[in-house]
Amino acid sequence: WIVEDWEFTITVKEGEAEHCRLGFETGDVFTCQYEVPSGFCPKTMATLHTLCEIVRCGGNYKLRGSDSEYEIDFPCADGCICFHLVAKKIKR
Repeated sequence: WIVEDWEFTITVKEGEAEHCRLGFETGDVFTCQYEVPSGFCPKTMATLHTLCEIVRCGGNYKLRGSDSEYEIDFPCADGCICFHLVAKKIKR
């Protein structure tokens, strides 16, 4: 069985519920390891999956324009919500 070694926290950094089809607003938080975060936007999941795979494969977010290796901001697919992603290595 595969044991995941990364955990991801996705926080809505900017956005208002009335601008989002799912009602996301600043401060909403999602967490996951490999699974799809419960209630997360299906249109934005492709971007989130790509960002998670970067660190799972040994990379970081610096080449994607972030100042931090394991934190990055990214927009939703519709451009009305800004998310902040934090990748954290799970200590076993």
